Amino acid sequence: MNTIPTPSAGRLIGGVPLPSERLAVAGENAPASDAGSFKNLLIDSIEHVNGMQAQADQAVEALFTGGDVNPAEVLTAVQKADMAFRLTMQVRNKLMDVYREIQDVRI
Repeated sequence: MNTIPTPSAGRLIGGVPLPSERLAVAGENAPASDAGSFKNLLIDSIEHVNGMQAQADQAVEALFTGGDVNPAEVLTAVQKADMAFRLTMQVRNKLMDVYREIQDVRI
């Protein structure tokens, strides 16, 4: 039976590692100048969510084409990808709110 790979990070929110864990992992492999940059954290998180969505799509396709997959695992993968996407959208919305507030500040 095929299984759907899941991330092995300690604490997860909707399948996405917490920012502190992402920074720790990024710090191990990245150069010192970019180790903890916010830009890299965002890019890595978006790529991770994209990967989760691709895994969910592959699992659904395998289920519909008669592949040897457990429907419960497919449902779990789809729900994790959905939760990660919703979390990413909330982060984007909050960043846009902060950006608008900064624009409204009078100097």
